[in-house]
Order: sequence, then C-alpha cells, then structure tokens
Amino acid sequence: MSEQIITVTEAARNFSDCINRARYQGTTFVLHKNGVPVARIVPDRQKKNTGRAIAEALAKVRLTDEEFADWRHDLKAAREMLIPPVDKWQ
Repeated sequence: MSEQIITVTEAARNFSDCINRARYQGTTFVLHKNGVPVARIVPDRQKKNTGRAIAEALAKVRLTDEEFADWRHDLKAAREMLIPPVDKWQ
C-alpha cells in the first residue's frame, strides 16, 4: 500500500481518480493545505461480514435467559425491517 502527498486542490480536481486509486490500488492520499497535512483518503480494507461469519461469532456467546429473550426480540424486529432485493430482470 503506497502513500501519496497531494494538495487539497489536487484532491478536489481529481477526486474520482483518488477514490478509484484508493479502492483498486490501495493508495493512501495525505491531503495538505498550505504545506500542512489536514486529512487522509484511505482505502477501506475492512472485512465484510457475512451471515455465516456472524453466526459463527454468535455461537461463541453465552447469554442469560433474559439476555436471550431480549436478543430474540431485537432479532425479530430487525428481520421485519429487512427489505428483500428487487429482481431487476422481472
């Protein structure tokens, strides 16, 4: 992963390019204003959680009966808020 120093003006003029290079090449940009670093554009390398990964993590948790009841209630409410994906071919 490389790091490149650019001015805020350069970043503004080439924002899309900076974002693409951060995403696809792993480049970090350090933005300078008047020669002073003020911000960074960094690639997001966080692992995306899948249902399987979440289930494996939850399998290690031990809850009291009360905590389990609260968890079950919250999970049911969360499921009701899910919006199924739309099939764009229909």
